[in-house]
Amino acid sequence: MESLTATLYHKYSSSKTQEIENLNSNPTIRRSNFEFCGFHLRIARFMGAEMGVSSYVWESGIVLCRYFEKENMYFTGKKVLELGSGTGIVGILATLLGGTVTMTDQPEIMKQINSNISINIPFACRHRLNTCALYWGEDHTNFATNYDIILGSDIVYSSSSYPALLDTLGYFCNQRTTIYLASELRSGNGSRPFHEVILPTHFNCQVVDRLDAKYIAVYKLTSKK
Repeated sequence: MESLTATLYHKYSSSKTQEIENLNSNPTIRRSNFEFCGFHLRIARFMGAEMGVSSYVWESGIVLCRYFEKENMYFTGKKVLELGSGTGIVGILATLLGGTVTMTDQPEIMKQINSNISINIPFACRHRLNTCALYWGEDHTNFATNYDIILGSDIVYSSSSYPALLDTLGYFCNQRTTIYLASELRSGNGSRPFHEVILPTHFNCQVVDRLDAKYIAVYKLTSKK
């Protein structure tokens, strides 16, 4: 199964050269290349004021992808939800690793996510991938709660969003759910106490990976219920 997915991916990827060239001809789009778990990802970033922080591939997302690689993780048979997908790099990799993935972000980010899906995901895998808008703390209750894995990379950066994020994580996390959050612990935004004080009151928390040079950690959370 894994080798078939990789074969489908590489066959599909080789057919996307012209599409990539078209993206590169647009001065408002930038492209970055990454290699994880044997997959070569081409990530387009839509540059514009409306995109805000979502037009960057943040180091925390790279660290989370590297964690999947180091741990030889596969998501076959797992329902995966990604919060704050941004460019989509983490959710795309989770799909290529066999997951049935729902990628979410704010409505104005969907075009960037869907563009990167079209570049990186073979048609044979598209039935396992869905995208939709999600506002934390507002419409999360419109979603099902049967996800096995919740993913988030660099989504803990603004203290004003922490209550809504906490509500959203609590809603989706049941007894069989595992949450992976990759976060850069920045000074002045309360990210460290959020991870080390607030989250442990609601979840079982452990640090499973670190990039000390960048103050980035990967946290694994499970339900206390």
